Amino acid sequence: MRQPLFCDRLPTIVTILILGLVVAATGHRAAAQGVGVAERPAAGRLTVPTLPQGTPEELMKFVSTLRNPPQQPKSREEMLAYMKGVATVSVQAADAILGQVKPGAKFHADATQLKLESLMMLGQMGDEKAEAAMVAFAGTLVDSPEPAVAREARRLLIVADARSTFETGGFDAAPGLVKRTAELLAADPNDTQTAMLAMQLAKAFEQAEGGEAHAATAYATFGPLFAKSGNAQIRELAESFAGTLRRLSLPGKPMEITGTLLGGGVFNQKALAGKVVLVDFWATWCGPCVAEMPNILAQYEKYHAKGFEVVGVSLDEDRAALEAFVSEKKLPWPILFEQSGGAGWQHPMATKYGISGIPQLILIGRDGNVITLNARGEGLAKQLAELFKDAG
Repeated sequence: MRQPLFCDRLPTIVTILILGLVVAATGHRAAAQGVGVAERPAAGRLTVPTLPQGTPEELMKFVSTLRNPPQQPKSREEMLAYMKGVATVSVQAADAILGQVKPGAKFHADATQLKLESLMMLGQMGDEKAEAAMVAFAGTLVDSPEPAVAREARRLLIVADARSTFETGGFDAAPGLVKRTAELLAADPNDTQTAMLAMQLAKAFEQAEGGEAHAATAYATFGPLFAKSGNAQIRELAESFAGTLRRLSLPGKPMEITGTLLGGGVFNQKALAGKVVLVDFWATWCGPCVAEMPNILAQYEKYHAKGFEVVGVSLDEDRAALEAFVSEKKLPWPILFEQSGGAGWQHPMATKYGISGIPQLILIGRDGNVITLNARGEGLAKQLAELFKDAG
């Protein structure tokens, strides 16, 4: 499974998959099979029913039915209130089950993971007591004889520590987070949830101000572990991570630019020798990319005669739409486009440099070495003003 392409930046806060707690928005009614489900009272507000008494099997089934409310919430506030209610009742259900079964027995591991994930959900929704309870509970489970429980506990402790790291903006804990995640991956290279956590952690470091070095360490550490996985989808992440690490290593080094021009012919990078170059990974369907175009055009008009050039790398799949956009906007710079062998975001240049979010604007100096990976908005104007301050 390749990473999806995100238009604009990815979130900087690590997230996790909360199993069984995401509200289904389809609006259809799930079969109750004899247990309670959420009901919309006369007032019209979606609520979560009180936890009934029951066997472990009945309680797990009850929680399962809460995943599909009878109707779609009317607002974001109602949806969040419902999710919070589901998480709260799920913790109660988990405690009731754990009071009836012993470690190793049926439903014990499921109930333990349900409690962990529900407490984490409540913590992410601002309940500090629930998050503290999750951390305390997970701490008792890291050496559980049930492998799935121990693995989940360690994952969620990493998530909790990562959230704290990104919220405070300090990176003292970063090496430890990478090390702990790598240990989980090494223990089970086929675990997709740990692989996703590793991907999210690396991305979060990449997008956090001052986190680039830690991102590079994360990509360099996790990539080889992904490559050893027996899961083909996880192995594909290794290639993507190699590209991202290649991009993060660009500052201070040359960047190779290759491809086919939209109008035909092979792009010749030698023609850029001695110029300041902006490489713009973009697409016509990307709103932030289109919003950035007036700024790039203004800088191009201001500095082109002094030695500033732009090279666009289009991640479009529709040639006609791209040609129409370029014509309408009168874009004067070369555009690289690949119709075959690199459709959409799998353009060879995007793959080579691990591009997973656009616009990605890379500024190259006159010496051919990359200056910055984030030449955008006012930052681009300031960089160019400094580079051309003696150009007259």
